[in-house]
Amino acid sequence: MATGFLNATAKAGDTTLPYVVYVPRDYSPEKKWPVILFLHGAGERGAGGLAQSDVGIGRAIRLNPERFPALVVMPQCPTGKSWGAGITGFVGDHPEVAEAAMAALDQVLKQYSTDPDRVYLTGLSMGGYGTWYLGSKYPQRFAALLPICGGGKPAEMAGALKSLPIWVFHGDADNAVPVVRSREMVEAVRMAGNARIKYSEYPGVGHNSWDRAYGDAEAIAWLLSQKRGQ
Repeated sequence: MATGFLNATAKAGDTTLPYVVYVPRDYSPEKKWPVILFLHGAGERGAGGLAQSDVGIGRAIRLNPERFPALVVMPQCPTGKSWGAGITGFVGDHPEVAEAAMAALDQVLKQYSTDPDRVYLTGLSMGGYGTWYLGSKYPQRFAALLPICGGGKPAEMAGALKSLPIWVFHGDADNAVPVVRSREMVEAVRMAGNARIKYSEYPGVGHNSWDRAYGDAEAIAWLLSQKRGQ
């Protein structure tokens, strides 16, 4: 079976998204593999199907592939749209795009030998918002979340996230997505009763907190150690 960064498409309703799936070099169907769904930021929107795999987690994989013994699903959001609803600062609500991202995830779960109890959701900036959105909409689908420099609707989402392991990252000098967006989500989820939410705030770091977060071996090991129902 082919490995590396592979191109595919997924459809939900009338929405079709290109996506890249990263398949580790040592992939074997004899093992049940964890799966990570990655949501990119606004700058990688388009239809070419590749830009989203060159930033964030895709870049981290290329630098240190040994840290990512998992299948990684990287859908591309269309230009002018966003990952779901309530994504402040972006164009409107597009839940149909988020559903197409979930369709890409489901396609990979069926196509490869995967562990449904080790499915993870992460994203940066617009994708950080999408991580909060999809994580709160489908908390039963994921073993853990890793949102980076995003935000959400604290009052609406916190209750659904009260049982999920979550590790949040943000730079305190972010001029694109204010750091308060992560702070308020973390506080709301903690107040809802979640004692397993972690928060790392980088002093002096601007909007690009994702290279540091995805480059953190401890963070990736933590993510892949989580299991649904633990």
